[in-house]
Amino acid sequence: MGWFSKSDPTFFLATVVPSGGGAQVGAWLGVVNGEAIIGANIFRDLFSSVRDVVGGRAGGYERALAGAREAAIEDMKAAAIELGADGIVGIDFDYEVLGEANGMMMVTVSGTAVKMA
Repeated sequence: MGWFSKSDPTFFLATVVPSGGGAQVGAWLGVVNGEAIIGANIFRDLFSSVRDVVGGRAGGYERALAGAREAAIEDMKAAAIELGADGIVGIDFDYEVLGEANGMMMVTVSGTAVKMA
């Protein structure tokens, strides 16, 4: 049924709009979003290039990206709370590479702030 937040049981987050017998939306409050931009540093780049040759996962980049994603979610959640929301539905994540040498990554997240029934 979509992705749900496990970190805050008082605030509803979902990638889908709930329907059926479970959670129900009481009021639609508007679109909210959050953004985070992370820069790659020389050590992550160095170890990432080694991973390109030998294979495997780039843990430094994965951790940085996870942190940026969480920061973007928190920004979006703060915007929703300002509207009086207790949930966000229809959440969408986007990732873009930025910068002169593609040295930064932007994470944006958007959704619809709602008041749950």
